[in-house]
Amino acid sequence: MADNLLEVRQLEVVYNRVATAIQGVSLEVPLRSIVALVGTNGAGKSTTLRAISGFLPSEDAEITDGDIVFAGERINGERPHRLARAGVILVPEREKVFATLSIQENLAFAGEGANGAITCNHVLSYFPRLAERRSQLAGYLSGGEKQMLAIGMALLCRPKLLLIDELSLGLAPIMIKELMQQLRVICRELSLTVLLVEQNAKAALTISDYGYVMESGRVVFYGPAAELINHPDVREFYLGGAGQIQSKTYRDIKQYRRKRRWWG
Repeated sequence: MADNLLEVRQLEVVYNRVATAIQGVSLEVPLRSIVALVGTNGAGKSTTLRAISGFLPSEDAEITDGDIVFAGERINGERPHRLARAGVILVPEREKVFATLSIQENLAFAGEGANGAITCNHVLSYFPRLAERRSQLAGYLSGGEKQMLAIGMALLCRPKLLLIDELSLGLAPIMIKELMQQLRVICRELSLTVLLVEQNAKAALTISDYGYVMESGRVVFYGPAAELINHPDVREFYLGGAGQIQSKTYRDIKQYRRKRRWWG
């Protein structure tokens, strides 16, 4: 992949100085692309995202090997606020919005001091539901509406690299589809670069340019998203009925491959 905005090279992260969470993880995020990082709960996806965004120390975790390179600069161990100023913006899995502030106030807070081309009204034009109830407290929004607001707040921070952790978590299929499609539109119109962490592999890969599948702290498959969706092993072992990754492990895949070669 040419013109990578982000490169992760042989990354290793250890929790509490003893537990290795991810080992030898490498991935690339090209400019103006959406890259999906998918896997089961506990695969190491969110840990990878926290390492990139600088939030590992808050969980007594540290990078013990490897490099993270953003826009040509090594950012291992850099603090979150410095990374945010450089354009690395995280939409976290939880605690995305200020519940006691209105939609308009949340957006105003996120955009305070920003001089970018994206305004609150610009953000609201992408999410008509939010525009209709801009004076409503964010705590009363549905899960999908909170996701919309969180993405809107992130856009006002002028991201160069947008990191999104579990966009579809707890949402109905129709809302997942709407959010994913709108994210794709936003990325195209604003020329954004996105790394999307997801358990809903099919939904994420459908809108992505490239994809990585993680399991037990390692990358086990990677490539163009369209090829991953159609890859027989990925389809059989990682895509369930609703696009959710199944409970089978990479060990199952290796056993399956051996049997397939044996029976030829």
